[in-house]
Amino acid sequence: MPELPDVVLYIEGLKARIVGERLERLQLFSPFVLRTVDPPIESIVGLSVRDVLRSGKRIVIDFQEDLFLVIHLMIAGRLRWRQPDQKPGIGSKLLLASLVMSNGTLLFTEASSRKRASLQLVRGRSSLAALDRGGIEPLDATADAFRDALTRENHTLKRALTDPRLFSGIGNAYSDEILHAARLSPLKLTRSLSDEEVERLRRATRDTLILWVDRLREDLAGRFPEKVTAFHDRMAVHGRFKQPCPICGTPVQRIVYAANECNYCAKCQTGGRLLADRSLSRLLRDDWPKSIDDL
Repeated sequence: MPELPDVVLYIEGLKARIVGERLERLQLFSPFVLRTVDPPIESIVGLSVRDVLRSGKRIVIDFQEDLFLVIHLMIAGRLRWRQPDQKPGIGSKLLLASLVMSNGTLLFTEASSRKRASLQLVRGRSSLAALDRGGIEPLDATADAFRDALTRENHTLKRALTDPRLFSGIGNAYSDEILHAARLSPLKLTRSLSDEEVERLRRATRDTLILWVDRLREDLAGRFPEKVTAFHDRMAVHGRFKQPCPICGTPVQRIVYAANECNYCAKCQTGGRLLADRSLSRLLRDDWPKSIDDL
């Protein structure tokens, strides 16, 4: 799922292309993509874009007449920009919607049959605010606000960082990178942290997100983000199972749960202790290695 750094780059790309431009035609290719009926989606045709905003992991296109088109990419949704004379270059089965602007076309695609990505059209800022899950902005949070959000409930750090009610825009990928930078176990409980660990986590959160916004911006060099992914060669641990940790060289470990996985370095984050994988540890029982040295 695109997270805060990816969404920031999408917004920068959209601002440079569609702010001040008029929506000339909108076409929906999937009956599942539109999740609202009032106001009708046709209301924005003929209107100009005033701004592009971020709300958590959502992208918000601000149109005239106080109308807001809210795009939630979910896991497999992506945006693509095409010049007026440029072909789509993608299969029709991937298309969810197209927004034909006065200077080009914005394509909304989803590479999944589950159709989770969505569009919502709302009127007024109060209706837009009602979609906000309530998490604090990690780039702007004060030390007190960060601590309050983190310790509101006693969860694992991995779960807390990815909870949109607590922190806005952080998901599976960047939570792995943040926890590695903070040298904290993903399974450590939020209310067990010392003051120093909370501050270390706050700084790691902000620094990691800013670092990746800068890296992605540098890689794009002004181009529209076409290949948004949760996996990058320069990541420290996310998606790098069995590859060496860039700090200590120890093979990166993982915990697999449901449709997600958590990647971490045992030496840097857990004092050498291997965290129990629900499926494998139950299968191996007493044979499950307790430390990275046993492994």
